[in-house]
Amino acid sequence: QVQLVESGGGLVQAGGSLRLSCAASISIFRFDTMGWYRQAPGKQRELVAGLSSDGSITYTDSVKGRFTFSRDVAENTINLEMNSLKPEDTAIYYCNGKRSQGPVERIVYVDYWGQGTQVTVSS
Repeated sequence: QVQLVESGGGLVQAGGSLRLSCAASISIFRFDTMGWYRQAPGKQRELVAGLSSDGSITYTDSVKGRFTFSRDVAENTINLEMNSLKPEDTAIYYCNGKRSQGPVERIVYVDYWGQGTQVTVSS
């Protein structure tokens, strides 16, 4: 069974930093894509940073220059380094991995999610 487990959330003052980690129960290279999403109260879940199958990393505009996505092959984790945190970064952060299944002509993607970790930034 594929599992993703996040860690590293917490309470921090504006301007501070946090590092999130996501440990996978299978090799992270077995995922087609991996990413970090967040969901604030009353808002839709949004992609914060993602690693595509071609190795490119994308960030939502609001975190560019402040957040850094990385992979740790030895630890089999993906990480999100968050600096210069703002109150609007407050949300539950989720780790996501997508795996393709089925023949090429009928390929489907299955989403795997972690349980989420709370990040709260006080002003």
